[in-house]
Amino acid sequence: MSITYNLTTSLSSTSSAFLAPSSFNSRGHVSLPVKSVGICKCIATPEAETGYKTKVTRNPNLGKLQAGYLFPEKKNLRVIILAEDEELGDLMDEKSNEIARRRSAHLLKYPDAKVISLGIGDTTEPIPEVITDAMSKRSQGLSTVKGYSGYGAEQGEKPLRSAIASTFYSDLGIEEDDIFVSDGAKCDISRLQIVFGSNVKMAVQDPSYPAYVDSSVIMGQTGLYQKDVEKFANIEYMRCSPENGFFPDLSSISRPDIIFFCSPNNPTGAAATREQLTQLVQFAKDNGSIVIHDSAYAMYISGDNPRSIFEIPGAKEVAIETSSFSKYAGFTGVRLGWTVIPKELLFSDGFPVARDFNRIVCTCFNGASNISQAGGLACLSPEGLKAMGEVIGFYKENTNIIVETFDSLGFKVYGGKDAPYVWVHFPGRSSWDVFGEILEKTHVVTTPGSGFGPGGEGFVRVSAFGHRENVLEACRRFKQLYK
Repeated sequence: MSITYNLTTSLSSTSSAFLAPSSFNSRGHVSLPVKSVGICKCIATPEAETGYKTKVTRNPNLGKLQAGYLFPEKKNLRVIILAEDEELGDLMDEKSNEIARRRSAHLLKYPDAKVISLGIGDTTEPIPEVITDAMSKRSQGLSTVKGYSGYGAEQGEKPLRSAIASTFYSDLGIEEDDIFVSDGAKCDISRLQIVFGSNVKMAVQDPSYPAYVDSSVIMGQTGLYQKDVEKFANIEYMRCSPENGFFPDLSSISRPDIIFFCSPNNPTGAAATREQLTQLVQFAKDNGSIVIHDSAYAMYISGDNPRSIFEIPGAKEVAIETSSFSKYAGFTGVRLGWTVIPKELLFSDGFPVARDFNRIVCTCFNGASNISQAGGLACLSPEGLKAMGEVIGFYKENTNIIVETFDSLGFKVYGGKDAPYVWVHFPGRSSWDVFGEILEKTHVVTTPGSGFGPGGEGFVRVSAFGHRENVLEACRRFKQLYK
């Protein structure tokens, strides 16, 4: 029976309406029933008009932001959902962005199509039971006098900080009190921006995760958006392309204060070599800069490339590292990450950066959920590490399938080896045109590369986060389209 939902809501979270719930097998095999999707209509609702306005001026920096499709303004939508069952109502809570708009329009045009989403970097496989058992036990304990706890340390619980230090930073000189547990790396990026303020110059990889640029704009670090070059003024865009091995020519870059560097990179999937990270650390030292190293995909690295920037001698004097359990354990909804700020990292006046970050954390944050932290601690147990490895292995198998598909079709394919993203080159073509062609002719959602910066034009990112049967079916359709 079809069930109709009429609701007016602000769409704010990210999910896929086309991937059904699944069950996790500890041996890494996943069996997943896919449910059919009916008609999804998203109709814009006008903003409520009132005759009264406050005298408070809007933050002009927010006005600079472009209406991007990855982090857009939310719009009030009236969503009418006709589905096979009521679970779809929860799945349709997604961002009102350009990709979602085009996907919704596509569904209206092809209401019977099975649309497969390989666009957004959201995990799809269940959290391993050894981890959810620990969260459940902690949750149940909160209903007892003995097990109840209220506010915890804003920096995170000591056992978890200790486990992160010993698991990821053993023999690197990182101690538990250098680690700040958080609700995710993305949140910490914004907290770090507050630490550095508006009077700094940022450098970002091009292409790169859009949160780096957007948070810089919001903080007032940039000038206006320059449409002719598709860049914000006063940000150093470090071009990363196949020609330079996806590592920027540092000799061509003017001195930045802060350098955002993600390895393995989102979206290109490139992992920096030891030699490249050594160059980056030396560049930061020579220029008195600070590197924010985003290592959210480090556990996907299978070769000898560094998983942490602190493997590089001298990095503790110039670097911060953020990371997350999101793409390792399926914590995109649970929310748990961490940031490492070594004691050796000092501002120009000698004041420790960690002390200012601690003040920001204590002012803006009450600490990660104690239930999430119980899950994080279970992740780092021997059983948890094994289970996370199986989840990562599953996604890497998906990646191999996607890479082999585009390779067989004659495309230049990058990434995939050390990251859950495949970066496919369509030379001479617009990323949006390729996105539209793939969606129109295969009913598969990808991500246009230009959304990650001007350096992404001509590329499309294909995510390996998907159920196996969906990945196989998408690749079958790719072969039909481009054979």
